[in-house]
Amino acid sequence: MTVRHRDVEVNGVRLHIAEQGEGPLVLLLHGFPESWYSWRHQFAPLAEAGYRVVAPDQRGYARSEKLKSTDAYTLPHLVGDVTALIRELGASSAVLVGHDWGAPVAWATALLRPDLVRGVAGLSVPPAPPAMMPPPSVTRDLYGEGFYQIYFQEPGTADAELAQDPAATLRRILFNASGDNPRVEQPEPWVIPEGQTLLDTMPEPDALPDWLTEEDVAAFAEDYQGADAFTGPLDWYRNIERNNELMAAFQGRTVDVPALYVVGDKDMVVSLKGVDFLRENLHLVAPRVHANITLAGCGHWTQQERPEEVNAALLDFLAHVEEDGAS
Repeated sequence: MTVRHRDVEVNGVRLHIAEQGEGPLVLLLHGFPESWYSWRHQFAPLAEAGYRVVAPDQRGYARSEKLKSTDAYTLPHLVGDVTALIRELGASSAVLVGHDWGAPVAWATALLRPDLVRGVAGLSVPPAPPAMMPPPSVTRDLYGEGFYQIYFQEPGTADAELAQDPAATLRRILFNASGDNPRVEQPEPWVIPEGQTLLDTMPEPDALPDWLTEEDVAAFAEDYQGADAFTGPLDWYRNIERNNELMAAFQGRTVDVPALYVVGDKDMVVSLKGVDFLRENLHLVAPRVHANITLAGCGHWTQQERPEEVNAALLDFLAHVEEDGAS
């Protein structure tokens, strides 16, 4: 079996998808600044186990449509893409697996449409209903103006910085946020000192870790060419405040489908305020949690850094979901 590529139109937006296998549908939702390629190690194992694996480039990313309006990247829009994609693929439901930004999309879709979601797995980012992320009005007070999500709010600034040399940008972000970065003994929030840029805080690696090759970097960078290549992805961050307003009506709802959470203990996300509480009390937000897994020495790029452990956890979870659905 090979990974097939095509475009589909969902929710009024053209999305590029990669797919492999036949069987119950599993949707893999990538994060920032990635693409379908971040799931390269998951396609074959899941497809060989009898699942239809589909990974879209989410709206604004890589080969998918880049919408010009910042307002087109709210969490309800992103959930709408997932629900429409399930229908477009001819399925009645799916198991969702999300990493980084893909995790909030997966958690929110499970929260709002449990009729379409058989199970949900979040890598790196735990569920924090209803909007899944605290807004800039909160994070500015917690971490200051240099917090990376605040830095991303100014239109054009980070866009130009990241697009200047896509391969260098991706190589530096992927390495510096990984568990292989020797400069980081304990993960810390990304806070940019005054007068510096994000990439100033992320030097070029002396050598790439075993899980990341120059061919991998080139595959990511190929889809990030052009001055506006990072604008759509950054616009997701520019809607976090609005997401908290749009999702306010769902305060108090829980994720009521089978759930899995996997995070590395060297992931920057675990250093954010409140995440330790969310990890310890996952069962309160997701009452049907199957497993809550911490990977020692793993950084932010969970399924890329530790594909064997992540694949084993996903296959165990998928078997649990199918057994639960059959009972």
